[in-house]
Amino acid sequence: MITRELDGPVAIVIVDRPEARNALTAAMISDLGTVLSEADADPSVRAVVLTGRDPAFCAGLDLKDLARTYRDISSQQPQDGTAPRGLVPRSTIPRIGAVNGAAVTGGLELALGCDFLIASERATFADTHARVGVMPAGGMTIRLPQLIGINRARQMSLTGDFVDAATAGAWGLVNEVVPHADLLPRATELGRAIAESDRETVTELRRMYEALAFRADEEAYREEARWSAQWMRERFDEGSFLSRRERIVERGAAQQ
Repeated sequence: MITRELDGPVAIVIVDRPEARNALTAAMISDLGTVLSEADADPSVRAVVLTGRDPAFCAGLDLKDLARTYRDISSQQPQDGTAPRGLVPRSTIPRIGAVNGAAVTGGLELALGCDFLIASERATFADTHARVGVMPAGGMTIRLPQLIGINRARQMSLTGDFVDAATAGAWGLVNEVVPHADLLPRATELGRAIAESDRETVTELRRMYEALAFRADEEAYREEARWSAQWMRERFDEGSFLSRRERIVERGAAQQ
C-alpha cells in the first residue's frame, strides 16, 4: 500500500490505498518509514515527493480499530533513541508534500512532516483529533502553529472544520496551489531544482533551519555565524563550487 517511483533524482512515494482514502494502518506507517529510509540512503535520490493516490492525500489513521492502531504505532517507535519527525523517520534529503486531496488529522500530520507543501486546487485540510477524542502524536501541535500561527491552529484543532486549498495558501500552510493535473509535475520540478544543489550543503541547511528558524535572540545570529564559519573551514569544496559556478549564474539570469 506504499508505492515508490523514480523520476530521475526524485523519488515519488505514494500512499496507495485509494479505496479507504489512503487511511493509515500501523503496518502502512511502518512500510512508509522503510520506503522513506531507503530513499534517504540511496545516493542517487536527492529529493522525495510524498503524495496520495487520488482522490485523497490521506484520511488519517484507520478508524476501524483506532485504539489498536495507536498502540501498534507506539510500539514501532525507534529503539535507538532517535526521534521521528512526526509519523515518519527523520531524513537527510528534502521531502516535498504534494497534497492532492483531503489531508485529515493523521494525514495532515503526515503532510506536516515534509519540508514544505504544494497543494492541488482539490486539496482540503482538517484536524479532527478533538472530534474523535484523541490527542495528536505526530507533530500537529508543533508544526501547525509554526506554519499558520497559534490562533489559526487552535481554530482548526478545536473546531475540526475543513480548510480549502485557497485558504491554506493564504494562511501559509502550503507554498503553492496549482491545478490538479499540474501537482506532481510541479512538485517533481521543485525536487529536480533541489537536486541541482550540492547534497551535503542542502543537508546542512536543513539542519540549520531546524535548529534556528524559530529563534530570534542575539545568540541565534551568533550561532548561525559560527555554523557558517565552521562549514567554510571544514567542508566547503572550492573545486566543486567552481565546476558549478557557470550553471548557477546562467540559472539565476534565466529566472529574472
